[in-house]
Amino acid sequence: MRAAGLVRSLRAVGFGLQLRLRFGLQAVRFRQGRPGEGHGADGEGCGINDRVIDRKHDQMCCAVHSAASCRYTLYTRTKLGYLFYKRQVRKAREWFPSGHSSAHPVEVNGIKIIPVPVLTDNYSYLVVDTELRVAVAVDPADPQAVQACLEKEGATLEAILCTHKHWDHSGGNKVLKRRHSPCRVYGNAADNIPGLTHPLSDRDRIEVGRMRFRAFFTPGHTVGHMIYLLDGRALGGPCSLFSGDLVFLSGCGRMFEGSASTMLSSLDTVVSLSDSTLLWPGHEYAEDNLMFAGEVEPGNSARERKFEWVQQQRGQKLCTSPSTIGEEKEYNPFLRSHATELHRALGLQQNPDEDWTRFRARVLEELRRRKDIYKGR
Repeated sequence: MRAAGLVRSLRAVGFGLQLRLRFGLQAVRFRQGRPGEGHGADGEGCGINDRVIDRKHDQMCCAVHSAASCRYTLYTRTKLGYLFYKRQVRKAREWFPSGHSSAHPVEVNGIKIIPVPVLTDNYSYLVVDTELRVAVAVDPADPQAVQACLEKEGATLEAILCTHKHWDHSGGNKVLKRRHSPCRVYGNAADNIPGLTHPLSDRDRIEVGRMRFRAFFTPGHTVGHMIYLLDGRALGGPCSLFSGDLVFLSGCGRMFEGSASTMLSSLDTVVSLSDSTLLWPGHEYAEDNLMFAGEVEPGNSARERKFEWVQQQRGQKLCTSPSTIGEEKEYNPFLRSHATELHRALGLQQNPDEDWTRFRARVLEELRRRKDIYKGR
């Protein structure tokens, strides 16, 4: 069914569908002007607010299954999700013509990592071999912004590394592929990645110019979520992790398509990496995430120090990436499911007959439940 016809049909049966656009850490209706101040990353790691569908539609959906499931299905499995994404792009370009944040590149021995602020809180990344003038784009949600960066760098796009199927990460794949026809599009086949040409499995390697990436299969947020590790050792620098919606600064993505046990296994993949690894996440959620971390682990001094720095950065609309995996282990509660102090703060104890990994999954599940309903300040 065509999208317009579907919208008419939904209205005809009284669903009253009202898509809402989330800007930064806030939600505003499409018909409003520029957003006011506010907080709360309700649609964490999906590009869609938790209140995408109005109350009347929620009541109808609940008769069959949860309203959240209805919203998520509309976003990921119908053309309404794509239309919502297109409107996000259009509004973000109008309201944030220079991007939602100011970001600066990091360069090590001729390999430059450039954060590209897109939509309202997303980051795409352009990784450029400045000697060979070839580039890799990670999650190019807004193809116009990524293309402008390519032209500024004078680089040719050789590959797209897509972490998962959500439109706010994959929406620009096909446009860039049409413009750069030899470009390869990488991702996991379990996700419906737009324009996918090179399906990946766990620990597959990707080479572009002097850049060496390894892909890791990390389901939980989606069934086919992947993260990408750029090997920096051969270049005399740290490795860099492009984590999509698996891990953020002091946070993790919602478990839309996986259990807590599945997500824990994926997060443990991140924990296993070197402490010096730079973390480049898919969203600017640092301030809200650190406030939540303060609620569940108020005595964490590492969190307090990081929060002060993040507040200074965000006060000037500056990007808070990258952090390091070593830092995240100190204050990111979703990477601290082993920590006794966190268990005490959550009021959880391991049962006598409970496996340690299962207990840690229960800790993660409780953390994610609390974060899902957290309203910030």
